[in-house]
Amino acid sequence: MNKLNRNPRRARLCTVPHACRIATGLRVPGVVAAIWVLWCIAFSAAIAQNLSAQEPAKTIIQGVVRDAGGKVVQNASVLLKHQGASGAIGTTTNAEGLFDFTDLAPGTYVLSAEHSGQRSRAMVVVAPSPRGQRPIELTLEDPAGAKSETGSKSAPPIEFADQPNFTIATVTDWTAAGGHGSDAVLRTSEALNRETLKLKLTGADPNAVASTETSKQTEDALRVGLASAPTSSASNHQLGEFYLHAGKFAEAVPLLQAAYRIDPNNAENEYSLAMALKANGEFASARDHVQKLSAKMNTADLHRLSGELDEKLSDPLAAVREFEHAVREDASELNYFEWGSELLLHRAVWQAKDVFSAGAKTFPNSARMLTALGAALFAGALYDDAAQRLCEAADLSPSDAEPYLFLGRIEIAAPNPLPCVEQKLRRFLDQRPQDSLANYFYAMTLLKQHGQATDLQTSKLVENMLTKAVSLDSKCAEAYMQLGVLESARRNYDKAIEYYNKAIEANPQFSEAHYRLGVVYTRVGEKDKAKQEFQLHDEYEKLQKTAVERDRREVKQFLVVVGDKPSAAPPLR
Repeated sequence: MNKLNRNPRRARLCTVPHACRIATGLRVPGVVAAIWVLWCIAFSAAIAQNLSAQEPAKTIIQGVVRDAGGKVVQNASVLLKHQGASGAIGTTTNAEGLFDFTDLAPGTYVLSAEHSGQRSRAMVVVAPSPRGQRPIELTLEDPAGAKSETGSKSAPPIEFADQPNFTIATVTDWTAAGGHGSDAVLRTSEALNRETLKLKLTGADPNAVASTETSKQTEDALRVGLASAPTSSASNHQLGEFYLHAGKFAEAVPLLQAAYRIDPNNAENEYSLAMALKANGEFASARDHVQKLSAKMNTADLHRLSGELDEKLSDPLAAVREFEHAVREDASELNYFEWGSELLLHRAVWQAKDVFSAGAKTFPNSARMLTALGAALFAGALYDDAAQRLCEAADLSPSDAEPYLFLGRIEIAAPNPLPCVEQKLRRFLDQRPQDSLANYFYAMTLLKQHGQATDLQTSKLVENMLTKAVSLDSKCAEAYMQLGVLESARRNYDKAIEYYNKAIEANPQFSEAHYRLGVVYTRVGEKDKAKQEFQLHDEYEKLQKTAVERDRREVKQFLVVVGDKPSAAPPLR
């Protein structure tokens, strides 16, 4: 005890094992020694725990498998596939239904389970989760999927282990979002949502005919083959398939129908027939064939095609579930994009953002996924984030116009200047100096970015680009109007009147141009002309408002359930 009393600080600084050796070597009462040893053991455990906490965490995915009744399932096979890599790893559940995968590389995985002919939904897991991994539960289901009262498939939604789960519960009429000040943003958002749908049509058909000469030779050969065997299912199918990929859908349909009548069990032909009927606008007939195929097989392509037909036939609730099924069967870039686009179209903005975010993580080189994510973020009023994602898309695919066009539109509509936009639109203009929109968008970006601090040199550059925009496209009414704004600010009212009239000539229902022309007429004392322009402004605003409301009513809005709480579209701010 004297040793410890002489240098108590040294005793405190000793390592725990050394301190214990000191204690056990001292002559102290038995009870005191026992207490001291117990304290040493506890303190050693605490130190060991602290040291282990400092070790780098291993990437682990853990969870439990249950049956439809909620009971744990022993010896279930659990499969984990790293997206972007070939092969998969597997394990089985223990007596408590638990499984785990350790020492994983960070990345995106697809997780599923199977037991006694039943399979779970696929689950996309990002490991390690940036917000901490939530417990993962895989529920085994009948492979055919549950049926609703109407007989249509109604499977639970795919889940993301690091994102909120959601369910599309129903559809509802349009819910007004935002006030008068947000109307321009809202209209831009709706326009971008529609443009996002067109992005999925980009890319050449790998089965398309290579050249006109080759096309004619192939067609002639297939026609000869059909003439020699008109009752052959294969001959009808081959020529019908040729017309389908050549975009001649009206010619493809009767040939594929003939092949179907001859051999109704040929799934490949029936799928091509459904595709041709859809492309030819015969949506109900196409869906009938898809439903027949779905009774015999379960593929991502069928679910995706079924979703496209459901949307065409005004059943968006069925459509979004089919797109969700497609991702579960095959988490491809196209299937992610279709699902996210459907959510975005029907104003499930946050859920579309989650799906596009997952798609962008899984396919980091997909410019269209980032472009769509930018549109979803803008719809959610996350303007800076939207600009960043669109700038990334422009960097991924510098020659594609879509990210730049989206950037130009959100820059004009957003309440404040956005990051990275000026640099990207400058590049767009350098690439396409003879493009009217490239000139117009960069001019508007300079005005927005510099605001009241625009110097004479920048002002002249803006004017030159706007002038070039209208010289390249005489229907660019917006550029004419901005030239009128510049001249009005300089009090060159005659020139401003000229530009406003040209804007109206390019677009007679351009309500803002009518209003600004009325303001200039008021300033030069032309009160009757001003009154007429203001009246035209009010009439066209009313017409446009009616048209917008009609379009909004036609596009049903999804009612989303997040947890136990339903929600509609987020408010614009």
